[in-house]
Amino acid sequence: MMSAADDPAFPPVVLTFAASDPSGGAGLQADVLTLASMGCHPLSVVTALTVQDTLGVEGVLAIDGDWVADQARALLEDMPVDAFKIGVLGSIENIAAIAEILSDYPDVPVILDPVLASGRGDELATDDMAHAMRELLLPQTTVLTPNSMECRRLADLDDDEPSLHACAARLVEAGSEYVLVTGTHEPTALVVNTLYAKSGIVRSDTWPRLPYQYHGSGCTLASAIAAMLANGLALPEAVREAQDYTWHALEKAYRPGMGQYLPDRLFWARDERDARDGEASDAPEAVAADAIEPVRRSDVRGTH
Repeated sequence: MMSAADDPAFPPVVLTFAASDPSGGAGLQADVLTLASMGCHPLSVVTALTVQDTLGVEGVLAIDGDWVADQARALLEDMPVDAFKIGVLGSIENIAAIAEILSDYPDVPVILDPVLASGRGDELATDDMAHAMRELLLPQTTVLTPNSMECRRLADLDDDEPSLHACAARLVEAGSEYVLVTGTHEPTALVVNTLYAKSGIVRSDTWPRLPYQYHGSGCTLASAIAAMLANGLALPEAVREAQDYTWHALEKAYRPGMGQYLPDRLFWARDERDARDGEASDAPEAVAADAIEPVRRSDVRGTH
C-alpha cells in the first residue's frame, strides 16, 4: 500500500476520534480544519453528537461503541495512517473500543486531548471515564495534552493542591510517553506550556496571554501536534511548531456568535492573500511564512 513516504504528492494521513461540534469551533470539525491547514489528509471517526454553540454544550449523544470501532476499522483497512488524534470520547465503551484499535498500531503516534469539560464548564467526561482513559489509553499515548485543570483531575492525587509537576509525573508513570501541560488556566501573566517525559521537563515555552475566551483551542493544539508528527518532525520540535500555529490561530480568532471566539485555523492563507493585495504589514507576513513552512517541506513526510 502506498504511503506518504513512497509518494511526495501523497499528504500525511491523520485519523481523529472526536465528537461533532455543529458550531465548527471545536471537536471533529476543528480537527479536520487544523489537519488540512497543516498539510495533512484528515480521516474522522465520530464518537458523539452534540448540541452546542459558541456559548456552551447543551447535550451529548454518544455513538454506539461498535459503530465507533466499525468506522475506524473501515478506514484503517483502506488507508495508511501516520498519526491518531483523540478528543471527546462519549462513553467508557468508546474508550475501550478505541484502546483495542490502537493496540493494533503500536508504531503510530497517538495524541490524546483529554477533554473533560467544555470551556464553559459543561461536563464532557465522568470520573469513571477519566479512570478508563488513565487505564486504557494513557499506556498507548505518545503525547497527552491536558490543561492544568484536566492534568490535576486525571492525575487524581490525594493532595488537595498538587503541583502540576507532580501531576504530570503521575500521568507519565501511568503510561503516557510525554505530557504537555498547557497553562492558560493558571494565574500567570504569561502562558507557560511545559512538556514532560520520564526524564522530567523536556521543554517549556512561554506565550503572551491573549485577551479572550476561545472555543476549540485544545483541539487545535492537539491536532497540530498530530499534524507535525505526521509530517515527520521530531517530537519536541513538533510540539513547539504546534504551539506556534495555535497561538497565531488564537491571535487571529473571530467571534461569529454570542459566545467564545473561534481560532482562525486558516490565518496564514488570509495573511498571504492580504500580502498579495498589498494590505498586510511585514509582521503578519513573516508569521505566516514561519507557520506554514513545516508542512511545505518536501523532505518532511510520515514515516510510520
